Amino acid sequence: MKVLVTGFEPFGGEKINPSWEAVKGLPEKIKNAEIIKHQLPVSFKGVKEKLPKIIEDVKPDVVILTGQAGGRVNITVERVAINVMDARMEDNEGYKPEDEPIFEDAPAAYFATIPVKRIVKALRENKIPSMVSNSAGTYVCNTAMYTALHYIAVNGLEAKAGFIHVPYIPEQVLEKPQPSMSLEMIRRAVEIAIRESIKS
Repeated sequence: MKVLVTGFEPFGGEKINPSWEAVKGLPEKIKNAEIIKHQLPVSFKGVKEKLPKIIEDVKPDVVILTGQAGGRVNITVERVAINVMDARMEDNEGYKPEDEPIFEDAPAAYFATIPVKRIVKALRENKIPSMVSNSAGTYVCNTAMYTALHYIAVNGLEAKAGFIHVPYIPEQVLEKPQPSMSLEMIRRAVEIAIRESIKS
């Protein structure tokens, strides 16, 4: 079994992105699954181009995408991705779409196929603050989630996929009053999400 896990590069003036820092720290194997890690660009066009190629190359059984959601107080497991790109700030390539579809003539939304509520339950049982989120936003994180689910759907693949948003880590909020979570707790949360997703 293969699990593709992704995090994003830094963006918005940050020097690090806790999603990628957490993914980097994952073990190479979890249970019987090989863990394959990729960093994604904070680029609408880059994600749409690169993520399908990564899925095609890896041929994963499970895809777990992660991203930073500064300001959120806990781990949020996303339920739905919508077919829109609408940015309040430019991505890392200077692109700032407004009310644009991710893919023309594609479904309005896709639901995550990983066990969203079971993951949240397991995280809480492990004393990790978490909740189901019904909006992955309209920035690059949502585009990544939608792109993965759309690629899997149109190609008739069996892979399960979903997205997890993580808070800032403490070093990012030294000079701004924002909630944060330790990197180790975020890494544990992603590992637990993987364990729940590879259960039969």
